[in-house]
Amino acid sequence: MKKAEATRLNILQKSFDLIYARGYQNASIDDILATTQVTKGAFYYHFKNKDEMGLAIINELMMPALIKDFIEPLQNAGNPLDAIYNLMHHLLIENDFLKVEYGCPAANFTQEMTPWNEDFSNALNEIIQEWVKIMTAVIENGKKLGHIRKDVNARQVTFFVMSGYWGIRNFGKLENNKKVYLPYLKELKSYLNTLK
Repeated sequence: MKKAEATRLNILQKSFDLIYARGYQNASIDDILATTQVTKGAFYYHFKNKDEMGLAIINELMMPALIKDFIEPLQNAGNPLDAIYNLMHHLLIENDFLKVEYGCPAANFTQEMTPWNEDFSNALNEIIQEWVKIMTAVIENGKKLGHIRKDVNARQVTFFVMSGYWGIRNFGKLENNKKVYLPYLKELKSYLNTLK
């Protein structure tokens, strides 16, 4: 990797960590420069402004992470109900990247940025729609294979599961403890069993 590419990636990764911990609007350019240890000139060589950097974080860091951690585990799922439960369990309990005290980075960006930045809204919506698409497809496939009742509305189930995930992440932030996730996971398992 060339030095300029390495510098750009360093800015994105360290800025993401800072924004994940503090929030996008609370991370100033000066904070980003101090965290990344690059000069203002180096920052502006790679990004026109903070928002361009924020969009690069979404497209270049968050999208690949979503594919790896949220989508790939659902692909080629034998039993989709087990796959969905195992995914949620992994994301909430086992995943070291997603910090309980900071919540879900995609949800945080969505809550903080979409009311006033259309570019962020579009990029975040693209990420979320990928997750909706794969989970809905997995549920539909489960119906065809007989794992899930034929009358189940796959899209409704997807939105219900995803809404629960985002909501429980906020409870985790409030309590700063993964124990708050356990009742959600228990109820999720019960709910998924009703779909058989």
